[in-house]
Amino acid sequence: MASVLVPVLYVAIVFGSLLAFSSWYRRRNATKIYEPYFPPHRERDLYVTLLQKADPAPPESLLKAALVRRAMTDVSRILRIREDKPALQILLQKGSIGDDLWNSLLAAEKELEAEILEVAAEANSFVEGWGQLIFQTATEMMHNERMRGIYEQIPQMRATRERKYGRIATSKAIESATPASASPPLVFTPQKPASPAPSQTPASPKSTNGLAPPPSVGADSGLSDGESPASPASPRTPSKSSAKKAKKRK
Repeated sequence: MASVLVPVLYVAIVFGSLLAFSSWYRRRNATKIYEPYFPPHRERDLYVTLLQKADPAPPESLLKAALVRRAMTDVSRILRIREDKPALQILLQKGSIGDDLWNSLLAAEKELEAEILEVAAEANSFVEGWGQLIFQTATEMMHNERMRGIYEQIPQMRATRERKYGRIATSKAIESATPASASPPLVFTPQKPASPAPSQTPASPKSTNGLAPPPSVGADSGLSDGESPASPASPRTPSKSSAKKAKKRK
C-alpha cells in the first residue's frame, strides 16, 4: 500500500507546484508594466483636446481633419505590426529576444484594435457610413504624402550629388568621352534628277572589216524566179546555168 501512495503523492506535488508557479507568473505579468511598443499617440490626444474644447467650439471641418490625421497614424501602426509580428515571433522561438518585447507588441496590438473601433465610431458620428471608408481615405492620403515628400527631396538630393561629384568633373568626363577628331556630320543637299539621255537610232550593222554589208540576195540577177534566196550566212551554191556557161568558155 505504501508503494502505491508514494508515486501518487510525488505526482500531486509536482503538478501542484507547477500550477502555483503558473498562477504566480500570470499575476506578476498582469501587474507588470511593459515599455510601450509605439510612441505616444499625439494625433489622438489632439483630436480629444479639440473635441473637448467648447469656448469657442472648433469647426466641424477641423474636427474631421484631425480625425483623418488620427486614422492615418493608426494605418501606419497597423502596417508596422503586420511587418514586425512574424519576425519577432521567429526571434522569440529562437530565443533571440525576451518575452518583454513580445508582450509589448501584443499589448500594442490590442490597444490598436480598440483604437480602430473608436475611430470608426467617431467617423459615423459625423457622417453615417463614413467609418467604413475613413481608413481607406487615410491610406490614400498617407501614400500621397509619402510621394510628395520624395518629390520635394529631389532638389536636395541633386544638390548633394553635385557637391559630391561636381559638375566640372562630369563635363570633363563627357568631353573626354567624345573623340577630338570626330568629323562633322555630313549634310546631304538634294540634287536635281538627271535628264534622260536622248534616244539614238540604232546604227546600221557593219561587217567586221568596216565595209558595208553586201546587197540583198534578191537583187542578184543570177537567181531565177522560182528559186528561194539563200540566207546571208550560208554560202551560195552555183546554179546549173552558171555551170554550163563555164564549160562553153573552156
